[in-house]
Amino acid sequence: MRARVVRVALVAAAVALLLLAVPLAVAVRFTFVADENGELERDAMATVVRVGPDFAAGDPVELPGGRGETQRGVYDATGRLRSGAGPATGGDAVREARAGGVARKRAGGELVIAVPVSSGERVIGAVRASTSARTVWNRVLWAWAALLGLCLLALGAAVIVARRQASVLSSPLEALARTSLAIADGDLTARADHSTIAEIDEVARAHNAMVERLARLLEQQRHFTANASHQLRTPLTGLQLGLEAALADPGADARAALAEAAEKTRHLDHTIDELLRLATSDASMSLPSPAQEVGELLEAAERRWHGVLARDGRRLDVLWEPEPGKLPVPGRTTDQILDVLFDNAHRHGGGTVTVTLRDLGTALAVDVADEGTAALESRVIFERGIGEGSGIGLALARELAAAAGARLALSGTAPTRFTLLLPLDGGR
Repeated sequence: MRARVVRVALVAAAVALLLLAVPLAVAVRFTFVADENGELERDAMATVVRVGPDFAAGDPVELPGGRGETQRGVYDATGRLRSGAGPATGGDAVREARAGGVARKRAGGELVIAVPVSSGERVIGAVRASTSARTVWNRVLWAWAALLGLCLLALGAAVIVARRQASVLSSPLEALARTSLAIADGDLTARADHSTIAEIDEVARAHNAMVERLARLLEQQRHFTANASHQLRTPLTGLQLGLEAALADPGADARAALAEAAEKTRHLDHTIDELLRLATSDASMSLPSPAQEVGELLEAAERRWHGVLARDGRRLDVLWEPEPGKLPVPGRTTDQILDVLFDNAHRHGGGTVTVTLRDLGTALAVDVADEGTAALESRVIFERGIGEGSGIGLALARELAAAAGARLALSGTAPTRFTLLLPLDGGR
């Protein structure tokens, strides 16, 4: 691009100089010739005033001093040289002057001016002034050389300005190209810098907006993959173990095992729906989720996790009053958050897990507590990648809560207690 900008600037400057220099060179030539003719005419007129009325009778003429390169001669009425320098016969220029007019001619490589000499109303002779045309052309050529030098100087300045301007124009684009290559290599934090060119800045802003959008999409994709892996692994393991246990026990109730497997499959389907909804929705908008009584959700969660905790010798207590238990909340979202909190208590907590439902009037509070101690502060415990495990569950639970217009917080550290606040439409 730099070479192209310089080339375009040079072509434009050359065309401009050509359009200016050619007419100027022609004007210089005509000006120099006209000036020389003017000088010759003044020399001739200065000689005319020295020719007296007795010139026709043979009176001699004293020529005034003039320029060294100018020849002056006085011719009589017959066209013969009487005084000064010049050809013996005046030629066409003297002949036209004897007819009563000023003659301007070029003859024999000279510029010639002939002026008539009059006495009374009669032309009695002519004064011829001439100079070498080479002298005039030498001055013209020197002027053209100076003009050419100025043109070359202007072209040189144009090259300097064009190279600088090319650098100004191409540097932001080269930086944008480097940024694009960095992004192509996987650096999604690279951003195009601001420049002094509005059009390039507009391209840079569009480029940055595109990269930010792609980064968000890729982050959502990564989060969805991690979330799906985190949320589906435990239920799938439980489903597999339940089916294998039913197959291994000849006296097992196959219908009960299939009913339990169907319930777990429905739960997996709801889990996938929630994860997809979270991955494809704007974080600033609440996710629509079918309403369900909170008591039903707590009972379903108790069925899923009672056996898991019991196998480790731990108790699960779910405490709630019948009236608050009938209040509707976002069903699938609340279900997923409860699974994350139960899984966190199972993996990182200890002792009895206690779930308490509290009616706050404008919201429902669900407390999930165990007898362990939280090792992380509330400001970092919900960040992804934090903690001893994968660091996904609590971050996902908070994202689900925020997307549904709810709030999840660490309300106690010794013992560990998480509180989920579920707003009620218009209170009660």
